[in-house]
Amino acid sequence: MNGPLKIFSGTSNPALAHEICESLGLPLGKATVKRFPDGETFVRIDENIRGSDTFIVQSTSNPANHNIMEMLIMIDAARRASANRITAVIPFYGYSRQDRKDQPRVPITSKLVANLLVAAGVNRVLTIDLHAQQIQGFFDIPVDHLYASPVIFDYLKSFREEGSLVVYSPDVGGMKMAASYANYLKVPLGFVAKRRTSATQVEAFNLVGEVEGKDVLLVDDLTETAGTLIAASTLLKENGARRVMAAVSHCMLSDLGYERLKNSNVVDELITTNSIPVDTRELPITVLSIAGLLGQAIDCIHENRSVTGLFKVKGW
Repeated sequence: MNGPLKIFSGTSNPALAHEICESLGLPLGKATVKRFPDGETFVRIDENIRGSDTFIVQSTSNPANHNIMEMLIMIDAARRASANRITAVIPFYGYSRQDRKDQPRVPITSKLVANLLVAAGVNRVLTIDLHAQQIQGFFDIPVDHLYASPVIFDYLKSFREEGSLVVYSPDVGGMKMAASYANYLKVPLGFVAKRRTSATQVEAFNLVGEVEGKDVLLVDDLTETAGTLIAASTLLKENGARRVMAAVSHCMLSDLGYERLKNSNVVDELITTNSIPVDTRELPITVLSIAGLLGQAIDCIHENRSVTGLFKVKGW
């Protein structure tokens, strides 16, 4: 037995943690999480968790360093309070883009974060749509890697019209994810050829596939400056696309990203999840909840059942 189920939340996304608890019919665990005036984090678990199966919900999004440290301190507090098992629920895994040495003398920071989590005392990780699949191998503990696509597919049911919708990847690297969307939607697949000119600038220069008169769904795992989405959408519209929608699992838009979406007017709808808090700023951004998906996963893990069924899309 893993002990009673307890769910706690850091400060990165408490609204999602509350939704997860509501989906499971459980109260959110009581904990004090605050900052001292000098910026240090203080954590106190305010209820008995001895022998419990403890889940800590924390996205390591902006401010990434603070949220990671806060999660590590919460894990240490739970371990020292004698929790039987500790699972880190990380809807968005920060530093996931630093997953390899692509330049001389640079770190592999996503591996460092994995090491820190294990050193703090976590027994298991539950996450959604890692930027790089190999990050699962950075851990020597179980990692349950889910996908937000079932939630997004459910929303897209009303948009599926044979012959009018095509799925595009905004770059060659996202073809695998785009192919799974095209397969489920039973529509054609294409991609945009691009080159990155700087950390915030992207140039799209060619299309593979037919888009004239079509509704196009761009698929990506995350967006921050919206440079890739805007460049791809502009090229699609220039080639006759009737409507461009973008589906991204993690919407971590910066001020630059919001400004680009507002001024470009080429993305007709941005579909995303609440893996991190999203400020829509009255832009055409649709936020879908992954609370039910994570709640089911937490229940399966607690009961030692398989999570494989969560990958299936109902009604397709």
